[in-house]
Amino acid sequence: MTRKIPLIAHDLKRLYTGFLLAAVLLFAVCTYLTQFNPMVLAANGDAFWEFITEDFLPPALPKASRIPGIFSSVLVTLALAMSATTVAAILAFFVALFGSEKVSPFPRFAKVVRGFATFLRNIPALVWAFILFSSLGIGTGVGVNALLSKSLGEKNQYRANKTAENGLFLALCSYLVFLVLGLTVVRPYFYAQTSDAAIAEQGIRYLTICCVLSLGMFMQVMNEKLLAATSRTTLSMISQLVGAVVNIILDPIFIFGYCGEALSGTTGAALATVIGQFCGAGVSFYLNLRKNPDIQLDFKGFRPSAEAIKRIYVVGLPSIAMQCVGSVMTFLMNQILMAFTATAVAVFGVYFKLQSFVFMPIFGMNNGMVPIIGYNYGARKPDRVKKTIKCAMFYAEAIMLVGFLLFQFLPDKLLGLFSASEAMLAIGKPALRIICFHFLLAGMSIILSSTFQALGNGMFSLIISVCRQLVVLLPAAWLLSKTGNVNMVWWSFVIAELVSVTLSFVFFARLDKKIIEPMYDNAAAAQ
Repeated sequence: MTRKIPLIAHDLKRLYTGFLLAAVLLFAVCTYLTQFNPMVLAANGDAFWEFITEDFLPPALPKASRIPGIFSSVLVTLALAMSATTVAAILAFFVALFGSEKVSPFPRFAKVVRGFATFLRNIPALVWAFILFSSLGIGTGVGVNALLSKSLGEKNQYRANKTAENGLFLALCSYLVFLVLGLTVVRPYFYAQTSDAAIAEQGIRYLTICCVLSLGMFMQVMNEKLLAATSRTTLSMISQLVGAVVNIILDPIFIFGYCGEALSGTTGAALATVIGQFCGAGVSFYLNLRKNPDIQLDFKGFRPSAEAIKRIYVVGLPSIAMQCVGSVMTFLMNQILMAFTATAVAVFGVYFKLQSFVFMPIFGMNNGMVPIIGYNYGARKPDRVKKTIKCAMFYAEAIMLVGFLLFQFLPDKLLGLFSASEAMLAIGKPALRIICFHFLLAGMSIILSSTFQALGNGMFSLIISVCRQLVVLLPAAWLLSKTGNVNMVWWSFVIAELVSVTLSFVFFARLDKKIIEPMYDNAAAAQ
């Protein structure tokens, strides 16, 4: 009789549970200290819809001279939308756990939790829809990426094929969930939030189209992850470009009524989006069938594998949660900075836009690094695993060094890209010069965090992310804010990164001892 190997080592279960409870407690304390009032968030939901329906779409086609300015505004809008993801998604897990009388450790508490969930439904529906789109699609794809590359390294073609097939099956399941939501929940929910029929109808049309036709989005994300897992990132990029270009072309055609009034405005924007997603999905699926010999997709007689799905989400669920942490940190940091001045909040927003130019190349490199590490881990080639990590870390630090120098010596020029006022320059120049010190450490943390995912230990990545952005950064920022000097708050980023890189190397030493070093012994024994 074969012994079943647990997905999580028994000696780590208590560590994870204790950390999870501590993170929840600290998050609650930070929320209390920053005086976050959820009633204010719910009460101002109508402002969101007013912006979407009245101010977001231009009334007519712009003149050629105005196009660059509009593109700049669009980029700012997209950046704000990305930074506003999943403020409460971390809480969703606890709401589900404690809200069910069957699985909750405190069944009598379940009704209270369900009442809290009812309150949360006052948050505008589009926010939650886009949060779920992003979290489910990308998080599941990360799990598929790690497991698929590992299976290929093990020369286990059967498991690789089954991972890919189950990944596409999970994408279909995600779509079915949103199909049902789009057909049943959208209309009554919107009318429960507003008495303005015009606002409700526009929101219903947009969200219904995005939900009912979300198959393209889920399939595109999953197929692109399959291409990336087999080191075909160029093909993945092509499929993304196809979807984006189609969307860009169709947006003005639909929005401004060139296909008829019925398909204009909000409806046109939604249709342009989903058509672009379906085009990207079609291209990526074709590329997997014709240009990706590492996986053979055959759904004849297909049956979902519970074991494969479990392994996918062992890595995928921490990735989903990690996407939420950044949004929570941004929201609470804004509350801390607001005690000084609105300009400090604006500087923080500008910093995030600028730092993305430094971090994005590293994230792109991670997409290529994860399948390489996963493949060589499966192939039991520890030298290549370590060489890949060292190489990625070297280039990450080189990129971060360039970013550090730019922020250190050209802060006024960088802030000038956003037409910074004198007040913003006064706060922003020292802010960029202080915060950029954490760049020198962040490269190592990012690489090691992705390494943990590639080695099937996504929980370590989640722990590091929560510690850096919630457990250390926010309390440190709050304590430093008590000095009355906004410049002191920026040092919290450096403090948090010191803790992050320390934890990263501690966890890596643990994985090196338990996973990488034993591969050398196995190789020696095989000889």
